[in-house]
Amino acid sequence: MDELLEQFLVEAPELVEQAAEDLLALERDPADAARLESAFRAFHTLKGSVALFDLAPLGRVLHAAEDLLGAVREGRRPADRMLCDALLGCLDAAGRWIGGLGHGGALPAAAAAEAGRLEAGLRRLLAPAGEAPAAPWLPALLAREAAAVAAARAAGLPLTALRFLPAADCFFLGEDPVALLRTLPGLAALHLALREPWAAEAVEPFTCNLAIEALSTAPAAALRQALRFVADQAELVALPEAAPEAPPEPPAEPPPEPEGEAATRSLRVDARRIDGLLDLAGELVVARNALAQATARAAARDPALRQALGPGEAELERVVRRLHRAVLDLRMTPLSRCFRRFPRLVRETAARLGKSIELEILGEAVEADKSLVDGLFEPLLHVLRNAIDHGVEPAAARLAAGKPAAGRLRLEARREGDRILVLVADDGGGLDAARLRQAAKQRRLLPAAAIDALDDAAAADLVFAPGFSTAAAVTELSGRGVGMAAVRSAVEGMGGRVTLASRPGRGATVRIALPRAVVVTTVLTVRLGEEDFGIPIDAVLATARIPLGDIQRLRHGEAFVRQDRTIPLLRLAGLLRRPAPPRRGRHAQVLIADCAGQPVGLEVDGVAGRLDVLLRPLDGLLAGMPGLLGAAPLGDGRVLIVLDLPELVGAEPAA
Repeated sequence: MDELLEQFLVEAPELVEQAAEDLLALERDPADAARLESAFRAFHTLKGSVALFDLAPLGRVLHAAEDLLGAVREGRRPADRMLCDALLGCLDAAGRWIGGLGHGGALPAAAAAEAGRLEAGLRRLLAPAGEAPAAPWLPALLAREAAAVAAARAAGLPLTALRFLPAADCFFLGEDPVALLRTLPGLAALHLALREPWAAEAVEPFTCNLAIEALSTAPAAALRQALRFVADQAELVALPEAAPEAPPEPPAEPPPEPEGEAATRSLRVDARRIDGLLDLAGELVVARNALAQATARAAARDPALRQALGPGEAELERVVRRLHRAVLDLRMTPLSRCFRRFPRLVRETAARLGKSIELEILGEAVEADKSLVDGLFEPLLHVLRNAIDHGVEPAAARLAAGKPAAGRLRLEARREGDRILVLVADDGGGLDAARLRQAAKQRRLLPAAAIDALDDAAAADLVFAPGFSTAAAVTELSGRGVGMAAVRSAVEGMGGRVTLASRPGRGATVRIALPRAVVVTTVLTVRLGEEDFGIPIDAVLATARIPLGDIQRLRHGEAFVRQDRTIPLLRLAGLLRRPAPPRRGRHAQVLIADCAGQPVGLEVDGVAGRLDVLLRPLDGLLAGMPGLLGAAPLGDGRVLIVLDLPELVGAEPAA
């Protein structure tokens, strides 16, 4: 059972997330039969899994939810917002209880009472207008008290069924459920039972564990008056004139077994084992580089040795790369694990602010390392809340500006080389640079003169400063000045960069760039003085020796002509903020690199050659520094810094 429970605790949250995602999609398009079927399967599977354990309250709620979705499938109930809200509330409780089960080994003490309220709400939605809601406890009560029912019918008296689940801590609150029963009018039958079986070794004498069921000839309104102080603990059903027959008990439904190829090709592995295997594969890459360097030195003395070792070295390189890629793929997971949680958060946050916002998600199949996918949730949550609260205008303001009343948010992910780009864009009013400067002055983030000297891009970057906020007052969503600062801190902690761009009147876009994972990549090593740097080989178009006489001095820099095209020339020393020594000789060693689709010449002191390296995200003081892609350990103990040329070139100040 421990193994089954462990598997349940892994799979159940996934089913809860899937069902929530389906319900939100169904709310947008009630005619989406595929989403309806997917939601029904998720609830059905979850209910079947719950049946294996002592989780009766959760099972009753899920059974009612499944019945409600079954009514939608049969066309007896529309998939409207009220239905989706009730089912999402059911999933909220299921998620909390399952999480508590993983930590404490049991459902919370208040689960039974909350389950009763949730089940009653779901049953009320299931019942057609004017009919009593179905209640799973009702058939057994009517069967057990058949004599009292027959006597009331013979006398022509109405009947109301009652189920009362007193709070577990009611004794500590000075409440007496039995004394309350004495005040109920028209009692025709009464049944007391244990709500949950007592554990023999852990009986709690001061915990109320009663489940009270009764029949009364008094109207439901009179009973509600008597139970008004415990209304959330009681469920009433006004019975029709003819007592409904008890439906047959449904057979127990075990969780469905996986079928087909997927059942034999799926394996759950502890993440720590994969991490250990990934570390070993990385060490193998470093060891192979050390061996390659030693082989090159030996082969320089004996050309025949190079010829003998060459094929083996190439095969070893190929196998090491494939091994590392295979291990790395074990940690890769789609961003949908993170993205699928946002539609409901956007829906509820927008509703609280009285706004209507449509969320578009693109690229959720893009894969990244699991740690990055998990770490992205919190920063993206802050960004989306900020866009809803500050970015998208109220409907009246949007209509006045000629926009649709409903705002739009776009959450998009895509790959660019060995990086993952995540964009959050809104179609709101954009950033007001003057307002940002004023808010910065009020909060004294910088001297007033320094704030006035900021251009619009630098003013926009102020939103990431700790303590910065344009909110007039602190609310549940904003005003403390920590949200966007936390975003930058979290992203840089993962080795990434976050920037913000705005178009006045048209919206703003937050751009998060993250390393896809610890990867083996090929770099071209270049020399600058006594140091070596790496440049991803994918960014290098060509290497060339440019005659010094062909380098033309321009107003803001230098350029040269190659194949009838003028190419700007930058010096790596200048990009790294180092003094550039005077040129010597007749030629300049230049890399022609692709920077955001444009060729750029990069002058270096020399080119050492190609090298396969294990690229790791930067941490510590180097984390988040512009122009640095990562670091790679070399076989001789040195660490090679790998440059991000597009970002480095973009970070160069104008001359």
